[in-house]
Amino acid sequence: MREPETLIDGLCFPEGPRWHEGRLWFSDMHGHEVLAVDLEGRRETIVRVENDPSGLGWLPDGRLLVVSMRDRRLLRLDPEGLAVVADLADLAKFHCNDMVVDRRGRAYVGNFGFDLHLGETPVPTNLVLVEPDGSARSVAEDLRFPNGTVITPDGRTLIVGESFGACLTAFDIAEDGSLGNRREWARMEKAVPDGICLDAEGGIWVASPVSGGVLRLREGGEVTDRIAVEHQAFACMLGGPERRTLFLCTAATPDPAQAELRTGRIEFVEVDVPGAGLP
Repeated sequence: MREPETLIDGLCFPEGPRWHEGRLWFSDMHGHEVLAVDLEGRRETIVRVENDPSGLGWLPDGRLLVVSMRDRRLLRLDPEGLAVVADLADLAKFHCNDMVVDRRGRAYVGNFGFDLHLGETPVPTNLVLVEPDGSARSVAEDLRFPNGTVITPDGRTLIVGESFGACLTAFDIAEDGSLGNRREWARMEKAVPDGICLDAEGGIWVASPVSGGVLRLREGGEVTDRIAVEHQAFACMLGGPERRTLFLCTAATPDPAQAELRTGRIEFVEVDVPGAGLP
């Protein structure tokens, strides 16, 4: 496996990468911006989100959804600007984070559950489902920092990384979006799952900050590939013309107090198996 190359650098803290309409979209979380970059490194600021953007997705009509972390809201980018889809303050225990949006426009949104940066003791939290009309409900409980989330190509299975559980957890998706049949998809030893993406052979690439890079896992936990990075990898996404380009969001630290150091990068490496499913 080749060493990753840098597409762009000088970012505060890149997260939530998504391949959409020929570009990589991502949140520069501590820079308060959603950006898009093409394969030549040309970047565009899409929108500012003052309370820290995180997970991204799209409605069936093409409008962008953005998680606003600190005020625990799901936002939609309309032609007139950002609009609130749902206020999740009564459902999410702490800052909201990553998200996956299904083909019907239903958004599954995670949250920290506790103040990570102040060093509070981790507590279990939930995954919230937001319908396109803004109605919201909790669909999974007792998750240990739900983070990166994917949906399989058939739309029947959701898999979420539990950062403080050191595992990937799978659920069946019911017709109404509810989650059931919870099971452990993979246990990760000495690793912290953060952002994840799914490939066409059912493997999952997992960004693991404490492991020094990204890992590819099969169901059950077998590690088939590893890619090392200079700093820490916090998220990954398969994109490019054939979805064989693995994009990595890296930075020296996730600490917002050190955002001014601008160590964040979008890196990339070509892989053999293309991406599949959502996001």
